[in-house]
Amino acid sequence: MHRFLLHNGEVRDAAELCVSPGQTGFLTGWGVFSTIRVYDGVLFAWERHFARMTHDAAKMRVPFPKDPAWLEAQLKKLVQANGAQNATLRVNVIRNHGGIFQGHAPMPEFDVLAFTANVNQWGENVRLGVIPHGRHAGCEFAGVKYTSWSQNLTWYERAHEQGLDEVVLLNERGEVSECTSANIFVAQGRSVYTPPLASGCLPGVTRAVLLEEIRPMSGLRVSEKVLFPADLESADEVFITSTTRELLPVVEIQGLKVKGGSAICSTLVTELKGYVQGYLSSRKASVPV
Repeated sequence: MHRFLLHNGEVRDAAELCVSPGQTGFLTGWGVFSTIRVYDGVLFAWERHFARMTHDAAKMRVPFPKDPAWLEAQLKKLVQANGAQNATLRVNVIRNHGGIFQGHAPMPEFDVLAFTANVNQWGENVRLGVIPHGRHAGCEFAGVKYTSWSQNLTWYERAHEQGLDEVVLLNERGEVSECTSANIFVAQGRSVYTPPLASGCLPGVTRAVLLEEIRPMSGLRVSEKVLFPADLESADEVFITSTTRELLPVVEIQGLKVKGGSAICSTLVTELKGYVQGYLSSRKASVPV
């Protein structure tokens, strides 16, 4: 994490004490968050991140800022303070009131807390484990990105102890859902598939861009499809996507025989980079001189 953080519109030193144990959301994970790539000082796909957080906040009864331009301006203050022109940004909106252990000190309805960090070096490919019943697709909060993240971190940490990079989470029907912090895709010929939201997966921003924006440019057929572990074995390629990873090919899945191809993934990497550059150009052009 970089030196400065953003707390309720103020840029502060990350070592400074600025929150209270009585803030309900910090004790219970009652909040929402998003992780955003910063390219050349621009918050990539900001509109998508804000829309998803707004939806998730409403679902979780977390008070949330109404004005995307206001919140974006606050986050850009942090980017500037940390010199984080090309970085990863995490923004959290935490609910402060509720529950019997709420503190007595006056506090706003919510806190906005954000950090930046260097872009992680993920490597060239990934090896995955498999977790049965890792997602409950029938839960009303399936697909909501809330701050209670310890279950995912536990799986992720254990995977690394086993020499893996991530895990595939199956839902209660045995379907492929997602990874702890990434969506998953398979390629079969010129067709590319990812599990539908009904699988319990998060509506990842990179996932949405591939489904909605990249398909016309690449000539590939990118769509949703119910997938099972057997589909990971029969696919020509398996790859994962996330804001921080972009796209990474899968070369191993524990207990399965995967082919480990990467040609389609490489094509989509190129197309995504072109889309990012177009987005950056449009955002920079819209900034008043």
